[in-house]
Amino acid sequence: MLDIYIDADGCPVKDEVYRVAERYGLKTYVVANKRMRVPFTELVELKVVSDRFDAADDWIYENVKPGDIVITADLPLTDRCLNAGAFTLNHKGVEHTAETIGSALATRELLDQLRQMGEMTGGPPPMNKRDKSTFLSALDQLIQDIKNA
Repeated sequence: MLDIYIDADGCPVKDEVYRVAERYGLKTYVVANKRMRVPFTELVELKVVSDRFDAADDWIYENVKPGDIVITADLPLTDRCLNAGAFTLNHKGVEHTAETIGSALATRELLDQLRQMGEMTGGPPPMNKRDKSTFLSALDQLIQDIKNA
């Protein structure tokens, strides 16, 4: 059975995941370091973990199964979940694979070094309607691909 896991602290597309998951009847685990509002349905389960660094990531990795979907922008978590046989999607609708994660991790490391040197400041632009639409399409397509495989 296909389940969805959301790395929920700071995830800007939780509501979109809930809608798509409900349409397909998929169990969704919302994993966070603090309580948050989630839909009152048996398909959505909030898992509040400790505030220890990477506690949510560890919980997701320990519970995800091959064929599940993990929604996260955290590239190290993405790498771990891919190694566990899960599919991953970030909040912009980008699906990483075993072929793309190495390059993404290397880019992350380079950008981190540039920020530490003061060469880069600021963060990514805020989500807009087009970003959310792209995410919705990507999640819907990923679910269909998994179900049809």
